[in-house]
Amino acid sequence: MTPLKIVSLLPSATEIIHCLGLTEYQVGRSHECDFPAAVTALPPCTAPKFNPEGTSGEIHDRVTELLQSALSVYQIQTDVLEALQPTHILTQAQCEVCAVSLPEVEAAVASLTGIAPHILSLQPNRLAEVWADIRRVAIALLGDAGGARAEAAIAALKARVDHCQAQVATASHRPTVVCIEWPDPLMSAGNWVPELVSLAGGRPLLAQVGQHSPWITWNDLVKTDPEVIILMPCGYDIATTIRESQGLRDHPYWSLLRAVKTGRVYVTDGNQYFNRPGPRLVDSLEILAEILHPEQISPRYAGMGWRSLQDCLTFAAAE
Repeated sequence: MTPLKIVSLLPSATEIIHCLGLTEYQVGRSHECDFPAAVTALPPCTAPKFNPEGTSGEIHDRVTELLQSALSVYQIQTDVLEALQPTHILTQAQCEVCAVSLPEVEAAVASLTGIAPHILSLQPNRLAEVWADIRRVAIALLGDAGGARAEAAIAALKARVDHCQAQVATASHRPTVVCIEWPDPLMSAGNWVPELVSLAGGRPLLAQVGQHSPWITWNDLVKTDPEVIILMPCGYDIATTIRESQGLRDHPYWSLLRAVKTGRVYVTDGNQYFNRPGPRLVDSLEILAEILHPEQISPRYAGMGWRSLQDCLTFAAAE
């Protein structure tokens, strides 16, 4: 049997590999794969075609310009793939802005010599589809033996989901919530995020379960006037999210929002949690439950996965 040599071109796929206990067989990664930390020592097989530095508005304009020119947002390092000789490549068909697409990977593999790796493309839009992807990856990599390993991993994740639901079940109130996936222009977080909000004891607004993240307007935000606003920009950590919140805070409608008046705006590490449809969506669920129901749940992720924007700004002003 040919030894496994896995290349993952998607951070969530890398995390599925880790969840299945197969990290030792991963030989390559995308430029964004950084969990578990050990994978950062692996050679990156992708790179962005745009400058990822700058404001959210500037990044949006650069990506939009590439897409409007019918160009891909990322490039695949075919020379690295050639050297690695992978048996399996994990990629995605979810979002051409998030990572290299399936057609790009297929074209790159067609140009390689001497190898014909198995390509597995993931496209989850809700939790059940993440569980299904874990099964698909396990069976693709391990054959029939992967089934039992996948079921054990999924059962452990589902147990945490059930525990979280039980903790918030007795809450006396389910607050309305808007999750912001991009600050300029405004985008509400869709796909799996509304489902996570509901499981965490909230009522999601301005996005539908299993549907792609929609662009929204400031009028939409003011009209719905959520009790809680959670910032989780795609690819941003907490520090970057706090910095990028300045544009939101400068908008004349910002101070009109109920969540702003009551200090219920929160910043999260969207890059590590909410933006990656893999096993750590369960961590994301637990983060949401901590934010929405602090009276029910101890804040294990506070400071690392999320922070109150008001506390951040108060602390910065005091320095």
